[in-house]
This record gives sequence, C-alpha cells and structure tokens, in this order.
Amino acid sequence: LGRATALDAAAQTVALADGQCIEYDVLSLNTGPTQNRDRIPGARENALFVRPIEGFVQFWQQTLALADERALDVVVVGSGAAGVEIALAARRALGTRGTLTLVSDGPVLAAYGEGVRRRALSALQRAAVQVLPGRCTAIEPWHVRLGSLRVACDVPIVAIGSDAPAWLAGSGLALDASGFVRIGATLQSASHVNVLAAGDITVRDDHPHPRSGVYAVRAGPVLADNLRRLVAGGSLQTYVPQRHSLNLLALGNGSAIASWSGWAVQGRAMGWWKDRIDRAFIRRYSQP
Repeated sequence: LGRATALDAAAQTVALADGQCIEYDVLSLNTGPTQNRDRIPGARENALFVRPIEGFVQFWQQTLALADERALDVVVVGSGAAGVEIALAARRALGTRGTLTLVSDGPVLAAYGEGVRRRALSALQRAAVQVLPGRCTAIEPWHVRLGSLRVACDVPIVAIGSDAPAWLAGSGLALDASGFVRIGATLQSASHVNVLAAGDITVRDDHPHPRSGVYAVRAGPVLADNLRRLVAGGSLQTYVPQRHSLNLLALGNGSAIASWSGWAVQGRAMGWWKDRIDRAFIRRYSQP
C-alpha cells in the first residue's frame, strides 16, 4: 500500500511517498485520473472535491450536519455527468435546508445527445437547481466568483473534468498533450513495451473513446491476461473498445436517464436498473 510520487521509465523504478523506490521489470498502471486542485484559484483551500470520493463523502456528512443548524448555499462547479448527478443528489439530501446552484462553463452535459440534455435540464429545473452559465474563475470564502459576478456560497463542490496524475510528468513515458499515458491496442505504452496501462489514466492512439468506467472495467481482463503473456514471452491480445456504451444518469429522486447511441429514455425503472447494476458491481469487491 502506498502512493506513487514519481516514475522513471528508463531506470524502471517507481518512487513512493514514504521514500521507498521500487524496481520493476513489468509495470501496470491503473490508478485512474485525479483532480487538479489548483486549476481554480482558491479551490484547494475552500472547496470540496469529488475525487477522491472517500474524502468527499466524509466532508459531505459534515455538510449535512451543518445544514441541520442553518440553511446552506451549495454551489456545484462542473456541468458534466458528475456535476449534474451530484447537484441533484445534494438537492435531494438537503431538502429545504438550503439552495443549490450548478455552474456551467458551456452547455450542460455537452458530451451527451440532445435528448439527454433536455431531460436533465428539466430535472434540474424541477429540483429547483439554478443553472448559472459561466466559468468559475475563483473560489473564495463564502463566495464563488464567475468573472465579475460573485455568487454566495457556503459549500463549493468541484466536479470539473479529470486530470492526469502529476507524477507521470517527467516519467519518460509517451504522454498526450494533457499528460495521459498513450497506449495501443495491446494496452502497452506507445514508448515502453514493458509498461501496460488501462482505464482513465490512458488515451488510445488507435481507438479514441470517452473516459468511462465501462471501458476501464472491460479492459481489465485483457490487461491481466497480457501481463501474464508478456512475462511468459507470448504474443499479446488486443482490446477493441465497443463503439457505444449504455449510460445511466441518476436524477437524485430514484429515477434515471438511460442513453444509448443517440436515443434516451427516462423513468424510475431506469433508476432501479442503475441502482442494481451499481450495487452488484460494488458487491463484487466488498465480499471476502
């Protein structure tokens, strides 16, 4: 157990936060992305970040306790799936004990089709979540700043896009412009054949696709098999991501929006389906 702080692909070593330096022959990278806490001035000192989720959950419990004492103004920064789901879930949890605002730098759910966006905007309106267009330029004590506009805020939640781990910079691995590990069809690094990677830490040179848990999970068995094949000196198999994936967006009230290849449907049955899938997935990794 440890936290990586540096990687040297030429020396084949990984440095850990506790001072250890681990040598490797074959390396597998599956850490997922991070959130840059300095992307928005003041966010590190004043905001809650959705990643790592365990930290967010801990502070959110304190937020609910505070809401029992006085009404809170909660602002969610980020209009992707995470931002929309968290805004709606927070609205449900707070009830009448506060206000909810979603700050949207661009269209809400820009990566989704029109049907999903329309349904999500209606859900936000019904839940009394105010959507403010604009880019968050600073997070201050008691305020979120959108350029010259200052929005009252007791609890700012940052749910913006993911970033590559900072310790990949200077590793010697081939990275894209955003710092994610470039890999090919066999999940091997584009620059080092003894390094394999999968999930949201990667970008496929030959088959670009969204960063989504669906693709990360399905790459797992191929990654595990290719690690064995690489060590044994065998040929590696390829992982071909599916063209479309089912997406289920929770609306905080037990219902959800399901989307697939351009079509969308909404209802409590979709919410039940999402809940069942998610709980079954977590249960696989929670049992001894």
